[in-house]
Amino acid sequence: MNLKEFLADKNKQKELIVSIPFLAAILIIFPQFLQFVEARSGVVFTDPILALFSPIDLTWLTFGLVYLSIVVSLFSLARKPERLLFGFQCYGLMVLFRLIVMYLLPLEPPATLLPLNDPFVQLLGTGEILTKDLFFSGHTATLFLLFLIMGKRVFKIILLTSTIIIGITILLQHVHYTVDVAIAPFVAYTSYKIIDGLKNKLYNNSI
Repeated sequence: MNLKEFLADKNKQKELIVSIPFLAAILIIFPQFLQFVEARSGVVFTDPILALFSPIDLTWLTFGLVYLSIVVSLFSLARKPERLLFGFQCYGLMVLFRLIVMYLLPLEPPATLLPLNDPFVQLLGTGEILTKDLFFSGHTATLFLLFLIMGKRVFKIILLTSTIIIGITILLQHVHYTVDVAIAPFVAYTSYKIIDGLKNKLYNNSI
């Protein structure tokens, strides 16, 4: 389905009417919520995995791999508007899950954390380096979600590999607790299945 056919489809028009405001609201609310998270106290606990090694600053490797993967994926999906919309819907739901979980489970960052200077996150927020946006890892979840969404085998292999590498680099830098990284793919998969199920149920339109 090309862009013209996509925009002419009444079901897709309805999806756009619902999806665009939802995603916009999430992207507006989430940066403000992160400031709330940074300002409050959280739970401190010892991660036995992180205790095994000292942190290493891998900021630029993490940043480069994450955003290169996102840009390449978006460029590929731009020619498939139906799939692109599906991806945005899954991402919006995943961010909503992250907002809910972080609200219910406030955490203090690992004591040995080396801050991950993410310019995109800072641009959306106040410019401060965030340390408490922990459970679950957004970077890991996003790359795994892209792995699920992309159709071509070569892209899937690259994105799954990138997901694993990012999970490792984040732990090596002590940016997240081990459980933050471990649970991220499961939340991404849950978001994917919920949106896919809704689309199948409402429109009988399997992605």
